[in-house]
Amino acid sequence: MDRRCRVLVVDDHIMVAECLQRLIEDHFPGVEIVQSSEELLKLAATSKPDLVLMDIGMPVLNGIETTRRLRKISPATKIIILTVHNQPGYVAEAIRAGASGYVSKSCAFSELMIAIWQVLQGYQYLTPSVSQREVSAALNSHSRSIHNTLTSRQREVLRLIAEGCTAKEIAIALNFSVKTAVFHRMAIMDKLELHSTAALTRYALEYGLVPGTAERELLPLPISEIRVDQESRDPLSPVGG
Repeated sequence: MDRRCRVLVVDDHIMVAECLQRLIEDHFPGVEIVQSSEELLKLAATSKPDLVLMDIGMPVLNGIETTRRLRKISPATKIIILTVHNQPGYVAEAIRAGASGYVSKSCAFSELMIAIWQVLQGYQYLTPSVSQREVSAALNSHSRSIHNTLTSRQREVLRLIAEGCTAKEIAIALNFSVKTAVFHRMAIMDKLELHSTAALTRYALEYGLVPGTAERELLPLPISEIRVDQESRDPLSPVGG
């Protein structure tokens, strides 16, 4: 392996990131740590790293969505998702986003180095703990083709809905109006043919948009009964609720 490769470790847990850094530095001197997706994308726009080891469960913008954006900013950068989540839906979504490798955090360090070597050589690596047959099925499912119709902004809104955010909180987080947040929610429901917050949450969990988040069973909310109230804490509540 080329010791001149520029490697970035992206993880908001500094202890995990530092451990990886010290292990990998024997093979790639100068490994850098990045603690947020925003910092990574800003850095990648100018530095074009050779390899990124990415955690999925990043705050604000998860690792899969970050992978999509990173691929647009720096297409030559190789990305390995390093995570505790081994469900086929997560793996399939990571591959669709542009990741070249998917490695479980429970693996031995030797496996991680094999994954790094293969990815830098232009191959794909999937951790043995996931079923490649199930991943292939997830990649080829009808739901995947529907999911691909969501815009990047809609995926962000869907993630925040699944995390339990109200329309007002989504508007603040994404810097647009409450009406726009409601509009995005309705558009997502139409595209995915899902008609309740609980269904949207299940979908987001299944396909890795909110890894590690416990599913919330929320009451269905008919679109026809949505009202927009700038002063209400929950602008998505039904009229008269």
